[in-house]
Amino acid sequence: MNTYEHSVYLDVEKCTGCTACLKRCPTEAIRVKDGHAVINEGRCIDCGECIRVCPHNAKKAKCGALSMMDKFKWKIALPAPSLYGQFENLDDVDYVLNGLLKLGFDDVFEVSAAAELVTAYTRKYLKTEAITKPAISSACPVVTRLISLRFRSLMDNIIHMLPPMEVAADLARQKALKEHPEFTDSDIGVCFISPCPAKASYVKNGFADYKSKVDVVVPISDIYFQLISVMSHDSDIKSLSNSGIIGISWASSGGEATAIFNENYLAADGIENVIKVLDKLENGDFPSLEFIELNACPGGCVGGVLTIQNPFVAKARLRSLRRYLPVSENFIKDEEGYIPDSFLFDNLPNYYPISRLSDSMAESMRMLADIQRIKGNLPGLDCGSCGAPTCRALAEDVVKGQSSIDKCLIKLCKDLGEKK
Repeated sequence: MNTYEHSVYLDVEKCTGCTACLKRCPTEAIRVKDGHAVINEGRCIDCGECIRVCPHNAKKAKCGALSMMDKFKWKIALPAPSLYGQFENLDDVDYVLNGLLKLGFDDVFEVSAAAELVTAYTRKYLKTEAITKPAISSACPVVTRLISLRFRSLMDNIIHMLPPMEVAADLARQKALKEHPEFTDSDIGVCFISPCPAKASYVKNGFADYKSKVDVVVPISDIYFQLISVMSHDSDIKSLSNSGIIGISWASSGGEATAIFNENYLAADGIENVIKVLDKLENGDFPSLEFIELNACPGGCVGGVLTIQNPFVAKARLRSLRRYLPVSENFIKDEEGYIPDSFLFDNLPNYYPISRLSDSMAESMRMLADIQRIKGNLPGLDCGSCGAPTCRALAEDVVKGQSSIDKCLIKLCKDLGEKK
C-alpha cells in the first residue's frame, strides 16, 4: 500500500466525538474511538468535508505559510481563479495581482491563463479516437483520488491532462529562467494560492511518477487579509492580467465544461453529487456523454474550505467580474495537431482499493458473507452511536477485527431487555 501524506488532520484536543464528520465523510474514512474521531489515512481523499461540517473546528488543513517562500531568490505567485471571487466590488483583476507583488512576490502567473490553454488542448484531446469516453476531467485531485480508490473501472476515463495549477507552475518557471538566466531552477519558488487542502496533498505527494513543480501551497484564507491591507485602487497599477472569461470561469462548476464547446457534457459539484454521478457512470447510465466535469466542493473551487466568502456570493462576484473581460487571452492555432508533452502525465497513482477486503478472492468472499450475516443482526438505523457511520461499516470493522458488535448500543440494550 502506498503511503500518502495528507493535508487534512484532526486536532484531538478540540474533538468531542460528536459524529458530525462521521456521517458526512464520503469514503467512510472516519471512526469515533475513545471519545474522539480517528481518520483512516488509506481512505481519506482530503476533500475537506469534515472540516466543513465540524462544529468544534477540530478538523483542519495542513498547508504551507507565506514565510516558506523566503528561501527562494525569485518568488512566483500562482493565484487560483477562485481568489478573485473573494473581493467585494472587484472590477479589475490587476488590483489583486499588484497586491501579490506588494506582498513580496517577484512575479505573478495566473492559473486562469493556464486553464485557458488546458481548455484548448482538452478540445483536441476529445477528438482523439483512442480515448475512453465519457472523458473525466483530471482537474480536481479529490475526484482523481476518489476514482482510484473506489471506482477503479473508471480510471481509463480520466483525461491524462495536467491540472492548470501544474501547467501554470511549469510555464512560470520557464518564463523566469528565460528572463533571468542567472538563476537556477532551485532558486525559483512557486507558490499556489489554494481554495482547498487537496491541492496541498497533490503537491506533497506528486501524481504517480509526476513530481509537482509547485513548492508551497498557501490557503486563500491565510493570504486574504494580507492582500486586503495592501490592495489599492491607484491609477499607476501594472497591467498584469493575461486571462479572460474562460479562465476565470474555471472557479465555478460548469466553467471548464462549457468552454469545451461540446453540448454532450455533464458538470456536477459537491462530493455527494460527484459520487452519484460516478455510480451511474459505472453502471453505464451516461452512454452519450463526451465530457464530465466533477468538482468535490459545492459550487466548484469557490466552495473550497480554504476560501473566505460564501460560494454563492463568490460566484455572483465572478459573474460580475467577467463582464469586463475578453473571452480568452490564450489561444492555440487550430492546425497545431499535437498536445505538448508538458501538458500531459503518463500514469495514474496506484492506490489500494478501499472496497478490497483481502488480496485473496476466496478470503474476500468469506469475509463478505460474514459482513452480510452480521449486518443482518444489526438494527439498520445507521445512527453512528457505535462509532462507525453505518451498520454495514460496523459489520465490516467487526469482520476485520477492528471493532466489536457490542459497540451497537441499540442491539446491546435490546439484548439486555430480552434477558430480563
